[in-house]
Amino acid sequence: MLLQELSDIFSPDGPIAAAVPDFKVRPAQLELACAIEKALQDHTTLVAEAGTGTGKTWAYLVPALLGGGKVLVSTGTRTLQDQLFRRDLPRLRAALALPATVALLKGRSNYVCHYHLDRLAHDERALKSRAEIKQLRDIQVFTQQSKTGDKADLVQVPEDADIWNRVTSTRENCLGQECPFVRECFVLKARRQAQDADLVVVNHALFMADLALREEGITDLLPEAELVVFDEAHQLPDIATRFLGISISSHQFLDLARLVEAAGLAQARESTNWSEVGKSIAQAAQEFRLAAAPIDKLPGRKATYHAIPDAAPFDEALGNLLRVLDRTAQLLNIVAEKHPDLEAAYKTCLDLRARLFQWSQPDRQGHTALAVGQGAVDDGGDVVAAAAAATTGQPASVRWVELGLHHMRLHSAPLSVAQIFSKYRRPEQAWVLTSATLSVGGDFTHFQQQLGLWDATTRRWESPFDYASQAVLYVPKDLPLPSDSRFCEKFAAELLPLIEGCKGGALVLCTTLRAVDRIADELQERLDRAGVDRLLLRQGESSRRVLLERFRAEKNAVLVGSASFWEGIDVPGSALTLVAIDKLPFAPPDDPVLDARLKLCRSEGGNPFMEYQVPEAAIALKQGAGRLIRSEDDWGVLVVGDSRMVDKPYGKLLWRGLPPFARTRDLGRVLEFCRQKQAFDAPVENTGAETAP
Repeated sequence: MLLQELSDIFSPDGPIAAAVPDFKVRPAQLELACAIEKALQDHTTLVAEAGTGTGKTWAYLVPALLGGGKVLVSTGTRTLQDQLFRRDLPRLRAALALPATVALLKGRSNYVCHYHLDRLAHDERALKSRAEIKQLRDIQVFTQQSKTGDKADLVQVPEDADIWNRVTSTRENCLGQECPFVRECFVLKARRQAQDADLVVVNHALFMADLALREEGITDLLPEAELVVFDEAHQLPDIATRFLGISISSHQFLDLARLVEAAGLAQARESTNWSEVGKSIAQAAQEFRLAAAPIDKLPGRKATYHAIPDAAPFDEALGNLLRVLDRTAQLLNIVAEKHPDLEAAYKTCLDLRARLFQWSQPDRQGHTALAVGQGAVDDGGDVVAAAAAATTGQPASVRWVELGLHHMRLHSAPLSVAQIFSKYRRPEQAWVLTSATLSVGGDFTHFQQQLGLWDATTRRWESPFDYASQAVLYVPKDLPLPSDSRFCEKFAAELLPLIEGCKGGALVLCTTLRAVDRIADELQERLDRAGVDRLLLRQGESSRRVLLERFRAEKNAVLVGSASFWEGIDVPGSALTLVAIDKLPFAPPDDPVLDARLKLCRSEGGNPFMEYQVPEAAIALKQGAGRLIRSEDDWGVLVVGDSRMVDKPYGKLLWRGLPPFARTRDLGRVLEFCRQKQAFDAPVENTGAETAP
């Protein structure tokens, strides 16, 4: 494909402009498309930061569709995945009159499983409420009518409803070719379509699951491709860390106990006392949970492996659970061939036993029974050992235990995913990683280091928006530090005149769930006291989707949310004119992965705060700020309640990394800006805002 062809496609009289009424020519969009085309031709890696409004989606889809080879597009969320497949791709294919075939592929937990649906329908005891009885009927009707079986298409049943866990399959309990419903299987249909399509839309979680399986020698999940595009690529380091580690919940052992008992009693009743077998698993799991009880008194209810209080009972209970799983696997192995349910129980038992054993290694004396190459696990407390593991080719990891109210989770995570992730790209492949937030002040070092992409070409394109006239960054002068007990109260008081002054919607982004509740309570009290009739929504009272729908529809609501609301939210127009961030988004200090990475960095002579914490905070802050201006016609105010952004030397790195908003610390100037915008709804002269916060 010639670059001239791209110029014609994105020109004012090109096919896209003719087919899309609201299309606007953006030089940065064409330049990004040309850079992607070059990466495709040269089989290289491109890291491309494109500001909001650049049009990066069509910039990568055009060369991807015209390139002639197989393409994988991986998105940050399933929501964006659906938007690409159902809206962007059909519009672009129609505009360019392309015959290219496209497919949507998600993880198996997104598709109804005919076998498990049939089992649930014949087991009335498995339904937990009247609501689930109706949900089951809705799913049954949907399964008969749907061509995809994708649960996202069934709006009557929430995507997070517990019943989905019982009508979808896992890799362990999938019966494969032995399944009586194999011909109707939605997962197999989706994978066949993906193999045949020219372009396949996946998500980062599925891509990382595929990478993890390839590490185990399993290569049948995703098709091979000449071009891989990662949209919202800033999420990749965290998602890779999660999928390349281990996570086991005590709930999984209790589920296994029920599965073994049910399958054994139904299909091999005479071979052993399956009720006792199931009871032994449940009892061993509960004793293991009780042995971890001292962790309940620790900050965050977490402890790394070597920091577990009173470790002897914990280790003994862990060993006992492993022995119970061994005995169960032996019993199931004898009868597994009798029925697919027994085979599924056997595979699930083996998988849980293997992951639990891998998590347990090395032991407290540093001895490991893992095979070479499986990766020794270190807790980050022994930084010297972690560094040694890295130099010997074994990825250093951190492992920890986390307690909930009724469960326990075991986790391990690699301290670096760079080696595994970067080796995944084949020499004949091109990779494009794009997002609005990949660099820190134009420097891509932090992102490249996390993913091992040292040979990548890096490019930046600024947003076409006129941020200086469209928005103001306001850092209040007199707020206490976020660590002060009065902060939430004072922050809410500071927001009240801004909420009244900005007649549109307000999004308050908090760094913790505790702050969500405190600030929401303070705001509600002040709104009521002032007689301000504005709907206040808070994270947790409904699903994220429902909250966003109400927020958009209301046009002037106040929405208080935490992590999941910092990105992936597009609310253009007056429905969002104020974004307020309580404090700088430094990762919580009780995060075991962060703590281990910082210790390792320090042990190697680095400055973990400036090399890791500040870049991470800068990218997160830019994501949150990016919710404000979504089109050329938007206007609004960004409030950051953390005075460290002005008072600390590192603060300059943070605010310089934001879009070039007008900046001020004067509330009066902010309110005057709002009055002008609302009076004229047109660009105004700079309000005399200061050149720095």
